[in-house]
Amino acid sequence: MSNPLPANDPGIADDQTLPFFLEKATVRGRIVRLGPSFNEIVTRHAYPEPVAALLGEALAVAAALAGALKFEGVFTLQAKSDGAVRMLVADVTHSGHMRGYAQVDEDKLPTGPVLPSERIDALMGKGYLAFTVDQGAEMERYQGIVELQPGGLSASVQHYFRQSEQIDTGLKLAAQRTAQGWRAGALLLQRLPEEGGHARTLLDAPDEDESAEADDNAWDHLMALVGTVSDIELTDPQLPSDDLLFRLFHEEEDARVGEPHRLLDRCRCSRGRVARVLLSLPVEDREHLRVDGVVSATCEFCSTRYLFDDADLEKLEAIGEEP
Repeated sequence: MSNPLPANDPGIADDQTLPFFLEKATVRGRIVRLGPSFNEIVTRHAYPEPVAALLGEALAVAAALAGALKFEGVFTLQAKSDGAVRMLVADVTHSGHMRGYAQVDEDKLPTGPVLPSERIDALMGKGYLAFTVDQGAEMERYQGIVELQPGGLSASVQHYFRQSEQIDTGLKLAAQRTAQGWRAGALLLQRLPEEGGHARTLLDAPDEDESAEADDNAWDHLMALVGTVSDIELTDPQLPSDDLLFRLFHEEEDARVGEPHRLLDRCRCSRGRVARVLLSLPVEDREHLRVDGVVSATCEFCSTRYLFDDADLEKLEAIGEEP
């Protein structure tokens, strides 16, 4: 596997998506490593540790999936449930700007430890997972929805691609608190369909069946390799992404990596956006929000607080423009 990244770069393993390709097996992949950016996102909130870890997994898989798409806009992963985590949101722009948050019902939180494979069952229970690509008002929005599956976010994502997109998908996720702070990672592999979308039938020639069996065996082998990756390897700041890929796929002669894509902690909220939301509310609803002459609004993603005094509100009501 070629290595286009300098191994002596101390920041190489942090906050990036690295694409890779196994051409003979017609497999594409993404490895995501999140460090300081994820730590900044999660430490703005007083999330219980299992919730923080679940948000890290959501951010990592959102980055991995967004990195596999060609789009200009926002890719959003959103889960809703009847459990302790009522809502989980992670989104990534085509520029690599990411943000995320969780809505938590603390009364429903489990009292004991939660294993990584049990996070969905213990924290969310029944619900759904939605994938949305929003490229602006001029483009049609794409959305895919799948029921939450036992076994974690990875099981739900793999189920979606298998059932809705007919794409074999392997996914390993990890998120944990380390001595360096919160870290998360994702390893995503997808087997691309044959050129032309050809599906095997009973009329296929025997040699085509043999080739298909060989492809299936190769895929099973790759999934076995992915299964050997530990949470520590996927979140280790001292293990660069391309070094981990080399450990896994060094026997694949046609393996290559692409250019890394930087990921940044960037919320898209602004005073103007909040003002437009206030403008969309009936006057009486805005009045209910007023306390001592001030309306306060806090971004759920980054916890930035915006204040609008009487003068701001009067301007909103009078001319309908942002202050």
